[in-house]
Amino acid sequence: MPELVHGRPTPDTTETVADEDWYGEDIGGRTGEHVEYVDLELSETTSNGGVDFSECVFRGTHFNRSTHAGALFANCLFVDCDFFGASFTECKFIGSTFLRCKFDRMTVRGGDWSFIAVPGADLRTVNFENVRMQEADLTGARCSGAVLRGVDLARASLGRIDVAGADLRGSDLSTLDPVSVDVRGAVIDWQQAVTLAKNLGLDVRSD
Repeated sequence: MPELVHGRPTPDTTETVADEDWYGEDIGGRTGEHVEYVDLELSETTSNGGVDFSECVFRGTHFNRSTHAGALFANCLFVDCDFFGASFTECKFIGSTFLRCKFDRMTVRGGDWSFIAVPGADLRTVNFENVRMQEADLTGARCSGAVLRGVDLARASLGRIDVAGADLRGSDLSTLDPVSVDVRGAVIDWQQAVTLAKNLGLDVRSD
């Protein structure tokens, strides 16, 4: 039986690539399927033309200050990876799982991160804007002070999430329970205020 991470089976890999150094390279056009990458160096890389990785495992990979546009990482597993200062524009991480990863100052604009699993992750300095994150597992994630604007969190798991002081304007908060999570100082818009009021069981009326 495959190992389970956050209740999900790890990808079944057939090849291992270890200690590769792609520092500063343009890795656009690279592909991988069912490959396990160990201690891969991707710091300051770019991916003009996109990359396509499916059912891969990344262990100890450094994405520091890398810049990616149109990249695809589908149903991948990231373990002990570092995303410091990384930038992702219109990328897809659908179904990917993150375990003990660092996301300091990571920026994500557009793209599809639906069904990802990052429970308990430290996301306090991330910037997510106009990202699709439907049914994402953010249980217990620390997002205080983060920017999560225009994020589609429909049916997302938000139990015990900390969004104190976070900028949540324009995001779907339909599954956020303001009683069980820390929302102090979070920035929201009027429509979201109505949603949270309804989540509290209030009868919101216009007159």
